[in-house]
Amino acid sequence: MSKLVLKGRLFTGTELFEDGVVVVDQASGLIEVAGRRSEVDEPSESEVFSTQDSTILPGFMDAHMHFFGSKHYDLLEWVATPDVLVALRSVADMRRLLYAGFTTVRDLGSKAAVYLSRAVREGVIEGPRVIAASKSLAQTGGDDDPTILPLKIAQELSYSYYCDDPWECRRAVRMVLRDGGEVVKVYASGSFAQGGKPRVQLTVEELKAIVDEAHRAGIKVTAHAYGEQALMNVVEAGVDSIEHGIALTPEIAQSIRDKGIYYVPTLSAFLAAKPSGNPERDHLIKRHLSTDMEIAKEYGLKTVCGSDFVGADNELHGENYREIVNMAKYFGIKEALIAATSRAAECLGLRGVGQLMKGYQADIVVTKGNPFVDPQLLSPQNIIMVLKVGKRYVPNK
Repeated sequence: MSKLVLKGRLFTGTELFEDGVVVVDQASGLIEVAGRRSEVDEPSESEVFSTQDSTILPGFMDAHMHFFGSKHYDLLEWVATPDVLVALRSVADMRRLLYAGFTTVRDLGSKAAVYLSRAVREGVIEGPRVIAASKSLAQTGGDDDPTILPLKIAQELSYSYYCDDPWECRRAVRMVLRDGGEVVKVYASGSFAQGGKPRVQLTVEELKAIVDEAHRAGIKVTAHAYGEQALMNVVEAGVDSIEHGIALTPEIAQSIRDKGIYYVPTLSAFLAAKPSGNPERDHLIKRHLSTDMEIAKEYGLKTVCGSDFVGADNELHGENYREIVNMAKYFGIKEALIAATSRAAECLGLRGVGQLMKGYQADIVVTKGNPFVDPQLLSPQNIIMVLKVGKRYVPNK
């Protein structure tokens, strides 16, 4: 039968119905109708899936992650792992993500993601839809430049293109486009990986060149930003979304909201951090997990789910649902699920996905129980079924 009828508690990506139904045309991979059961005419000949207590949701999205194919959280390992091994390990990560309910992910800098994206489109491997940045953009000596290595070797191994003036930055965007990148990720500051206080990186002039070049090509720009100055710079440059966004202030939040910029706080990466003995680092993380989130909520920023998982150590792909759970602690579970579905699709510039409604692609997750009561029910162990463009995947139990 070409029609699949799903019955249960229904979250459409914006609304919650306790007694819902979704009708999927498996031939086209599209949703025919979704809504309250009392308002939907079910097809007479169809396969019906219904359990006593289940919840139907749009496929989850992770708007910030990396396919590094490494075993450990270590910059040198990220850049030194051979490209082929990165790709092979990432194939397994892709499958784990899909069976955990993630039907779309955005890789913001790696050496394999553009090829993983192509392999999924060609049907070579199983995995989520991948929006790949190809290599990220950074200044020489900046974030993701392993300065322990000679510059020439670092440039050859890095998953970033280094650029140091507006014209080099424009060329770097063109390199991303040549690679098949669908979004540009730029480092507007350092991070804690380099030790000490994160430094502002790239000038506003350079950032504006990146944004202009990317927008001329019709793709979005997202910026890694730690610290008030870096945040002000990327807002002035006109980026489409901000990653991490540490050291938010009311004034900066107002500007972010006024410009309609999306905010991806990547909470999981910081909640897992242990005290480092670096007072500046520990203070900024504590501030991000308290004041920054209070400001983001007060100013109604368009928050989006992004784990910043790299697939290593305690950031294993397949466990990315933890970002939804962590966002729920600050914004509530409904807002967190919106951030991982309909709003994530808007941030990524995707149409026809992220919601369960007529004519949209049937990217669907069915989970046991009620995650609106217990968000931990979004974990892979509780996923009953995943559909991606109508094709069914049943996790191995």
